[in-house]
Amino acid sequence: MKKLFTILGGILLIGFIGFYGFRFYTKMASPEMHANYDKNGLKIHVFYCQPSKNNRNVFGELVPFGKIWRTGANESTEIEFNREVTIAGKALKAGKYTLYTIPNATEWAVLFNTKLGTWGHFNYEEKNNALAVQVPVKQRNDVVEKFTISFQETDSSATVQLLMVWDKIEVALPIQ
Repeated sequence: MKKLFTILGGILLIGFIGFYGFRFYTKMASPEMHANYDKNGLKIHVFYCQPSKNNRNVFGELVPFGKIWRTGANESTEIEFNREVTIAGKALKAGKYTLYTIPNATEWAVLFNTKLGTWGHFNYEEKNNALAVQVPVKQRNDVVEKFTISFQETDSSATVQLLMVWDKIEVALPIQ
């Protein structure tokens, strides 16, 4: 019996070391990042992991056109709103969502999914979408090495844009 517990303990220890070793390795290449917005009673928090371009062709190759993307690396990106918002003209309730996208050359589908805690896009189910919107793609002249999510205020004091930039692509998601 003692031998069985020793073997099981060894297996658990190896599994534990392997899991945290893999997690440490992936976080080195694509570190965890946060983007926050807090103004006029609206609080938005985004958690994502930041992949790098590393001389790769990003959109259309590394991130295929027309396919679901976790919108970053490692764990799927999550976004949280403290109150109901309007995104690209459509209402979304307060809460926490997984942020998926379907990139294309001229526009992206941005999907707010209720299933949380997913790795990549493997557990994505369309039936869990709380909202789906289409937003245009803007071509940039400069190259952005690391995928970055940030916020930018617009001329309208009631609207903020969630910006997603990487390589030579910029996508702005209007939020009111």
